[in-house]
Amino acid sequence: MDIRLNSLNKTIIKCEKCPRLVKFVKKVSSTKRKQNLNDSYWGKPVTGFGDIDAKILILGLAPAAHGGTRTGRAFTGDKSGEFLFKCLYEAKIANQPISENINDGLKLDNAYVTNILKCVPPDDKPLNNELNNCSKYFNIEISNLKKLKVIVTLGKVAFDNCIKLYKNKYELNKKYNFKHGKSYLMPDNINIISSYHPSPRNVNTKLVSSKMMVDLFQKVKRISKV
Repeated sequence: MDIRLNSLNKTIIKCEKCPRLVKFVKKVSSTKRKQNLNDSYWGKPVTGFGDIDAKILILGLAPAAHGGTRTGRAFTGDKSGEFLFKCLYEAKIANQPISENINDGLKLDNAYVTNILKCVPPDDKPLNNELNNCSKYFNIEISNLKKLKVIVTLGKVAFDNCIKLYKNKYELNKKYNFKHGKSYLMPDNINIISSYHPSPRNVNTKLVSSKMMVDLFQKVKRISKV
């Protein structure tokens, strides 16, 4: 891990800027799901992970209550992550199709995974001040991924909030519409690509399929020249 990202991640793990989120993370970690009663929950903010030379950033909104908040790694230990990493493996971005825990041997090639918000919010609905508190961490992640070419936003909420951060940073007035596979070139020469979220609901209703997601990541690889 790059020394700057390593230092950032240590800061993120200790962050307690949002009392509502700190309280909720503790609640989730103590009132476990039935299938996770014997698990030790991470119970802290969840950092990003992956290749520090990444050209591709895969971005969610926040860690899942019993996924990242339990395992300590984004998109790990839940159904969304299960689907996502199978697709990343097929697209030759991940070295294995599973992401179960931080010691499972998963490695990413030219990709980094993170969330805009580092703590799970109640009902998956963060407050504006919570997003503002976390936005500086996200901005530092982007600035330290020196070779970054593409940000893939998973879900409309992640897309909207990523665009919002860019609008605030660069004072943009343009309208950006969410559409699966749509790409927008931003002022820092990074493409933001919107994608359906790999949630069980979207998969089960066939809003998104493995082929759609693999095709998207192959397109992302072409854009980023991986």
